[in-house]
Amino acid sequence: MQKAKINLACPDIDKMNTICDSIVDIAKKTKTKVSGPIPLPTKKMKLTTRKSPDGEGKASWEKYEMRIHKRLIELGLDERALRLIMRVPIPEGVNIEIEIQE
Repeated sequence: MQKAKINLACPDIDKMNTICDSIVDIAKKTKTKVSGPIPLPTKKMKLTTRKSPDGEGKASWEKYEMRIHKRLIELGLDERALRLIMRVPIPEGVNIEIEIQE
């Protein structure tokens, strides 16, 4: 059976959840078999910098962290459902990949 895998990645979890909900709603309306959204491990990118620019004074540090949330949705291959999913408005900062497998 053919299926489509949709990989989503975004630093903002709220945008991710709205897109996932809209994709699942489209799949349910078109009666396409859907599994997901499956949460994948969150990638954490950390950066530590020194507060003082010249290196003198107190040794204090600032720590920054950026989290990339990932989701996987698998759909049964339905041409109508895929067309509707392609028309979903994707907010800025969301990375989406659609892969068709046999």
